[in-house]
Amino acid sequence: MGIRAATLIAAFSSAICMSFAAQAFETSAKSAIVLDLGTDLTLMEKNADMALPPASMSKLMTLNMTFEALEDGRLSLDQLLPVSEAAQAYGGSTMFLNTRDRVSVEDLIRGVIVLSGNDSSAVLAEAISPDGTERGFAQMMNERAKDLGMTNSTFANSNGWPAAGQRMSMRDLALLAKRLITVFPQYYGYFAETEFAFDNRAPDNRFNRNPLLKLNIGADGLKTGHTSEAGYGLVGSAKQGTRRIVFVMSGLGSQQDRASESERIANWAFRQFAEQQLAEQGVIMAEAVVWMGTAAKVGLAATEDIKVLVPVLKKDGVTAKITYQGPLEAPIKAGDKVAELIVNVPGIGDATHDLVATETVNSGGFMVRVRTAATVLFRQLTGQATTLF
Repeated sequence: MGIRAATLIAAFSSAICMSFAAQAFETSAKSAIVLDLGTDLTLMEKNADMALPPASMSKLMTLNMTFEALEDGRLSLDQLLPVSEAAQAYGGSTMFLNTRDRVSVEDLIRGVIVLSGNDSSAVLAEAISPDGTERGFAQMMNERAKDLGMTNSTFANSNGWPAAGQRMSMRDLALLAKRLITVFPQYYGYFAETEFAFDNRAPDNRFNRNPLLKLNIGADGLKTGHTSEAGYGLVGSAKQGTRRIVFVMSGLGSQQDRASESERIANWAFRQFAEQQLAEQGVIMAEAVVWMGTAAKVGLAATEDIKVLVPVLKKDGVTAKITYQGPLEAPIKAGDKVAELIVNVPGIGDATHDLVATETVNSGGFMVRVRTAATVLFRQLTGQATTLF
């Protein structure tokens, strides 16, 4: 038995023949990455694994930890949290909190997202921390980052305030953004808020710094960042039609550079690629040979609609193949993962999708086993290949 490739049905082959090649996007950012969430493809990357100072973009990790705490009951949105002297002492962008305040978790979340509050981040961190300190929270962040596969991220605080060892890669930030969008949709709406006038304390500081939210391009998140060391950066997401993209960049020279480059990247990602459906959930795409079963073959189908993103300029050969370790050995239950569909888009790479058995195939009885053994013996004696294909 070995890896087998199944032939795709004609309708599927016809669909993937509509293939194109992308025009490369060049960015002035020091580091960048663009993802298409629907197809889980990376459309562009530049120094995406370089660990850089994340500035306030690292607040997304604090928000992830906060959303996790909300979901498992450690926090509630209406819970009031005290403000410590350490949180109050933060400068830069803040909610102007003081130690007399007790602030709801929901207001603190909005303060982190809309106002980029260094103090509100610290308040949430101290509430979640195992020892009540921001340092303890940073250790939690580091452990959780490893669990989430963020291999180029280390945290020293909750808010991205310049500190030795505070680093994140653009790929890690994109992974984190994807998680916030897909795992916590119940909280994602906060990221699209354009202003938050907390207690009317600082009217001039009530606006969201994300430059894309007012451009009518489908942008609805997530976080800007800036320090003198890091330059200007942004973790953005936008949705047009059924497509959603995430893009992350860092190392730009000004707010204007960040705004214009973000818009350029978003427009490129939406206009230079087209989405095509290759498979429909539950529809048989191919068949796999079965060993010692009540049926000789079993259908293979996707567990969800499968779409591929293709560049729209030049034809260049999108390819797709189904692979499985075969023959498949009975018994097989309907819904068991038994194969993979691998789609390759030149210039983008491979996307792998699970395929499942469409029906149950039980182990064969005595006569099935006798016939199978006889077939194998006959082929060995006559020198024919012993494969059952």
